[in-house]
Amino acid sequence: MTHSVQLLGISNAIVDVLAHVDQAFLDVIGAPLGSMTLIDEHQAHDIYLKMGPATEMSGGSVANTIAGFANLGGSSAYIGKVRDDQLGDIFNHDMESLGVNIRLDPAASGAPTARSHVLISEDGQRTMQTYLGACLGLSLADITDATVGDPKALLLEGYVWDIEEGPALAKKAAEIARQNGTAVSLSLSDSYCVERHRESFEDFVKNDADIVVADEDEINALLGTDNIDAAVEKLASLDVLFAVTRSEKGSVIVHGHAIVEQEAAKVDQIVDTTGAGDAYAAGFLYGWANDRPLAECAQYGTYCATKVIQQLGGRIEKGLLDNFS
Repeated sequence: MTHSVQLLGISNAIVDVLAHVDQAFLDVIGAPLGSMTLIDEHQAHDIYLKMGPATEMSGGSVANTIAGFANLGGSSAYIGKVRDDQLGDIFNHDMESLGVNIRLDPAASGAPTARSHVLISEDGQRTMQTYLGACLGLSLADITDATVGDPKALLLEGYVWDIEEGPALAKKAAEIARQNGTAVSLSLSDSYCVERHRESFEDFVKNDADIVVADEDEINALLGTDNIDAAVEKLASLDVLFAVTRSEKGSVIVHGHAIVEQEAAKVDQIVDTTGAGDAYAAGFLYGWANDRPLAECAQYGTYCATKVIQQLGGRIEKGLLDNFS
């Protein structure tokens, strides 16, 4: 079957506003070093005014994966809600400049575009102040035959379940996908998100998902296990492809009785681990979308994640896999 694009992402559309700051700046805004705090619109505006020179680019977990997938050479599309404001323009322009097809028009009213103020200290540690804004307006009405289309796979972000109509729109996207021969993949986002929506996630994984990408903590939270061996035993009983990342222990791919263990690559210096999981997902799904063996998909994911943690920012460079061997 011929598909219009290889991968469609559905997620929270967030603009990352990255700036180098010192401890005094963090003290002024009351942000503990290394923390991630949800803030309101007034706080977001105040922090933005106080910040010095900044780099602004499309962000959010699955949006990062979609951008990385595009930079690897894959064809991709994206569904997420932004406002018709400066940051909304930045998000859409950044994604479109990578070749990503944006499926929704910016909202003409409502909350401003979501942004995460990524405050980078001298030691490279990130402190994040995040305003969710317009991305929470993603709704069931945004998920249609036209916006979903017929990608080879769609990738849903676990954080979508935090949106009011999130679980319903995820189900609708999966229904449209099944009609079009599209594989449904899910990124579990974080273990706290899994704990908030465990029952709904369990149902979705068992009845709707074809592929699940997650880290070890997220999988244990989903299954109620406390170690990888117990988790793998449970995963093997499900007719779903699981790609589970394990930080310095590499990753394990489980698809029924087929199990692939991938070692982590050695890294001389870790600069920034933010976005490593998103990069792994991009590499793994790029391999899958191009019909590569599971072991090679895991190698792609590991290679991408390894490169990303040696730089500031989670964006995969264009053509990263061109010289992969």
